[in-house]
Amino acid sequence: MAEKNRYADFRILIVDDNENNLFTLRSLINKYMDVEVLEAGSGQAALDIALNDPRIDLIVLDVQMPEMDGFQTASMLKVRQKTRDIPIIFLTAAYKTDEFQKKGYEVGAADYLLKPIDDNQLINKISTYLRLIEKERELNIRLEALVEERTRELNVAKNYLEKIINNMGEALLVLDPEGRITAANPTACRLLDYPESDLLGMAIGDVFEEEAAEQANAFMGTWLEALIRTGTISSIEASFIAKDQQRVPILFSRTAIKQDSGDITDIICIAKDMTGYTRIEGN
Repeated sequence: MAEKNRYADFRILIVDDNENNLFTLRSLINKYMDVEVLEAGSGQAALDIALNDPRIDLIVLDVQMPEMDGFQTASMLKVRQKTRDIPIIFLTAAYKTDEFQKKGYEVGAADYLLKPIDDNQLINKISTYLRLIEKERELNIRLEALVEERTRELNVAKNYLEKIINNMGEALLVLDPEGRITAANPTACRLLDYPESDLLGMAIGDVFEEEAAEQANAFMGTWLEALIRTGTISSIEASFIAKDQQRVPILFSRTAIKQDSGDITDIICIAKDMTGYTRIEGN
């Protein structure tokens, strides 16, 4: 027999249209198990309780009931998200036929108990399913703890990466495959004299001087093709045009972020401010 106090946090719904059967079931369960027992005298009552109580762990359900029998009740429980995962043990006078048994499993039965009810069989079956539920709860707790731990680690990594990006001496712009700006670091905002909110959605060509802008606006024909082939384009000399129309000389490079399929999802652009640098021409 099960340890009486082991399942104190569990709730079992017993369903039978016969009050004497309900009394017998409740008495047997309470004799050996310290669980909370809820009762329903019909399939509709069982649905109402299960749908409005988020803490039903197991249902012991009589098959042969008037109006809505156990098969119909189980079918309705299994199509509802709130109740579809609750194990159901059917109560029946006999299996009758293989078809009868098959129908029960098809509508969602986890097991059968035969009437007249055997004390040991009833408690052992209930204990088995409560142990499984208990193990599932423990697993979910461990998984939740693991997810929380991984989330904390990701947040630490994200915050660290954000600090690096926000303190970069180079301007960083993130583009979508059509060449629209989706993110900008503080250095890019400073060089261009725009807040990030104004840059978001702008075409990359909108922040280049005229000659470079023509190339940048031909994004789908030039940059993107090269990025698809190589993933990176070597640095080029160009100029940003800031909000006040001031020219800012830069050394500009682009790198593609690709999916496993090869499709580009983002383009990372790095621009180094070349103001004050002297260009050395070759002889």
